[in-house]
Formats: sequence, structure tokens, C-alpha cells
Amino acid sequence: MAQQRMGGRPMLILGEDSERTSGEDAQQSNINAAKAIAESVRTTLGPKGMDKMLVSSGGDVTITNDGATILEEMDIEHPAAQMLVEVAQAQEADVGDGTTTASVLAGKLLAEAEGLLEQDIHPTTIAEGYNDAEQIALDAIADAVLEGEIDDETLVSVAESSMTGKGTGGVTAGRLAKEIVDAVRQVEQDGAVTAADVSVLAKPGQSSTATELVRGFVGDVEPVREDMPTDVEDPTVAVVDVDLAQRESAFDAEYNITSADQFNQAVEAEESTLAEQAQALADAGVDVVFCAGDVADGVASRLAAEGILAFENVGDDDLSSILRSTGATRIGDVTNIEDDELGNAERVHLDTIEGEELVFVEGGAATQIVTLFVRGGTDHVLEELERAIQDGIDVVVAAVNDQEVVPGAGATEIIVSSALRDAASGISGRKQLAVEAFADAVDSLPRTLAENTGMDPIDALVDLRAANDGGRAGIIAEGENGRIADPVEHGILDPAEVKREAVESATEAATMIVRIDDVISAE
Repeated sequence: MAQQRMGGRPMLILGEDSERTSGEDAQQSNINAAKAIAESVRTTLGPKGMDKMLVSSGGDVTITNDGATILEEMDIEHPAAQMLVEVAQAQEADVGDGTTTASVLAGKLLAEAEGLLEQDIHPTTIAEGYNDAEQIALDAIADAVLEGEIDDETLVSVAESSMTGKGTGGVTAGRLAKEIVDAVRQVEQDGAVTAADVSVLAKPGQSSTATELVRGFVGDVEPVREDMPTDVEDPTVAVVDVDLAQRESAFDAEYNITSADQFNQAVEAEESTLAEQAQALADAGVDVVFCAGDVADGVASRLAAEGILAFENVGDDDLSSILRSTGATRIGDVTNIEDDELGNAERVHLDTIEGEELVFVEGGAATQIVTLFVRGGTDHVLEELERAIQDGIDVVVAAVNDQEVVPGAGATEIIVSSALRDAASGISGRKQLAVEAFADAVDSLPRTLAENTGMDPIDALVDLRAANDGGRAGIIAEGENGRIADPVEHGILDPAEVKREAVESATEAATMIVRIDDVISAE
């Protein structure tokens, strides 16, 4: 219960059951919680990072070293710790990779802020210094951008750098990286790519070497009847947005049937309606039908007799993908089909994968999407492989759209920290200490890379700084340990946007948390 004296009498501010932590206790609690979250994912950073096994209360197991997945699966209640989860989520949503980097950097910024607070430096001064340092860091990242065209070879290096260590071996990562670049290039339009145009569908049962790129759509839908075609070359495709069944009346009505003739007439009328729908599709030259609603047995049998492959109750997301894959538009009335409502594909065929039937809608001049059909030996392996591939897609899309890449392996972080230390000498007042603290926090990233690679982190950091004084160097993971070398020569590259986003999101979270001096439980 918090009280405030007013006119010599205590005034109740909060309810008796409310809790309040203020001052240094609040700051310490928030910083410790955030540091704990950052520490939980720190060992996953880099190609030699370790995995985490997450076990839910229901016994479900997730094995991953993806920072965003780890933080999302953890049962986190502390509000400051939850803010670091939001940092990872924002990084994942914006650029798809660098979630561990952003979380670790945010935690280290708060750890450095803790030392500054102990020196009686005001939280506002720390926040202002961090904001100044953020801009210096962003300028340094811009200076680190490599010159030259972003060609396919560069994009393969970007994808492979992102995926290495995330449930993929070196050879596997390289091969998948090429598939990813091919996929992204196929949906590129006017130098820009939308990540959603590259779908990922994962199914267990084979090794990752069976992963293939499908120029079009792959979905988990089954045909209406078994006697329909299972492989159609160069088909005309219709996407129907209504039921292929007897139309329902807009109002309730009753019919009195008093004779067998009347009953037969009613049945014939219904069959005639169903036959008209099937015949209209056949007359329009349709070979494959994807229906959002039900397909009545009478329509299905006639479609099968016409050699038409039909699917019913196709989900809206799948329908949207099929539309973009074939160039078709939604049809609301099958009795009046226009030619421009129909789409085309090179091939539509069915394939049974691990007892599950899938439809492949491949090719077509109008296709705007591609699908990476991912295979893996077990469910756990497949899940991690799917996450790695999605990260690879996201970084390639970021590199294509932004047209800027920087050296990886900690080289860019060393460039940033050096720029911060050089700039700090020209900053007056206590903000200089905050800028230097920011540089120390950035240094923790290559130091963590070295530690996870098996190198002595202090010696590696010293050697890395010396190597970058007259050149460019990073932590290269080779064999059981790592070594200092030029990451560009080893094809270790990151999109500049990933680095920028990590700095911005980590700084935003750290400055917000460090300025909190009162935690009050709210209703």
C-alpha cells in the first residue's frame, strides 16, 4: 500500500493488494531480468552456437538455436524480460534474422548501464548517450557496406552465412542457399522481392538433400474422387468461390409431392442443375478445378467423367497462392465463365508423401510465387531446418531489396565499436561514458562468437582489433576452433539491414528499461 501525506493525513494511493518496487530496486530488478534473458540465448550465437531443448508442460519438445523461437517458447512473466522478447520478435518480423544478436546486444547494453548507474550517472544521461551512440553505430555500418553489385554469388554467401549452424551442415547449407537464391530471383520484380512470395512447405521422411524448388504452389489438398486424373499437363485452371452443388433458396419453401412422377421430376431437376455446372466447366476447357466450397457427388462424378481433376474446401490462403501461381481469378458463377477468369500451369499432379497426398501446381507464365518443398529425416530436424531456410529466405530478400551487405563473423561489430571509441573522445560530459559503454556492449558480440567457437575470447578480441586496424577481419569457425581471417574472402556476409535493425531495436529496449525507476502492479 502506497501512501502520501497530504495536510498531515495519509492519503491512500494504491489498493492494499498492490505491489510497488521503486528506485534502485526497480532498476536492478529490470536489468537483472533482461540480462538473464540475454544470457539464455547468448551461447546460441554464431555457426558454432549450441542448441536449446524446450519442453512444454504438455511434453512437446522443441530443439533449436533460433533466438526468436527460444524466447517465444519460454514462459516469461517479468515485464522487462518480456521487452527483450519483443526485441527478438521485432527483429524477426522486420528482417527475419539477427534475433540472437539483437537480444544479446540489448542485454549487454543494460549490463553496461548497470555499471554506469553505480557511478551515479543519471538514467537520462545514459539514454541520451546510448541514442548518440546508436547514430554513430548506424553511420559505421553504412561505412562498412561492401562496394559492388549484389550478384547471385553474393546472395548465396548471405544465405549460407545465415543458415550455417542452424540445423544444417556445411554442404547442406551451401546447396540449400543456392535453392533459396533461385527461389528469390524467380519472384523478383523490378529489383524488389516480397518474402511472402516464397513459401516453405516441410514434410518428413527423406533427408534434406531431397528438398526441391517448385515454381508454383504445393499444398495439402486431396481430390474429390479417386477416379479423377492424377497428373495433368498444361492444364487450364479454374478457381471457384462458390459451392458446386444444388443452389439453396434465399427463403424457406415447402413442396408437396403427391406422386412418383413429381418426385422423379424433382430429382431430374436437381441432377440437371448439377450437370449444367459440370458441363459449363467442361465447355470452358477447364482441366483442373479448385473449389472454396463443397463439390456435390453429382457434380464430382460428371467432372471425373469429363477427365477434370477437382478439389473441394480449399482454404483461403491456399486459394490465394493458387491464384498467384496460375494467374486465375475467383469465379462466382460457373455458368458464365469468361476466358480471362481462367489460369494456366505447366503441370498439376498429385504425389503421396509419407501417406499424405499433396498437389503440385507447377509453372505457368503468370506464376508469381515459388515453394521450397523441404524434406527432413525426423520432425525435430525438419522443424529446425525449416526455420533455417526461412531465415535464409529473409536475409536474401533483405539483401536484394536493400542492395547492401557487410562483412560478417564479427568484423562489422569491430568496425562499429572502433568508430564509437573514436567518436567518444569528442563527446563532452558524462555522455562520453555511455558511448564508451555502448562500444563495450558491441564488443561482446565478437567476443561471444570467439567463445562459442572455442577460442579464448579476450585474446581473440585483442587480435581481432589489431587485424582490423589495417584491414578487415572476423572470427572464422574452422574445425574444432576458429581463427582470425577476412570474412569476405570466406564468403561470410550479412545484409546491412540486419545489423541496423539489431542496433536500433536493442538500443530502443535498453533506453526504455534503464529509464524505469518505478514498477507498480496495475489492475
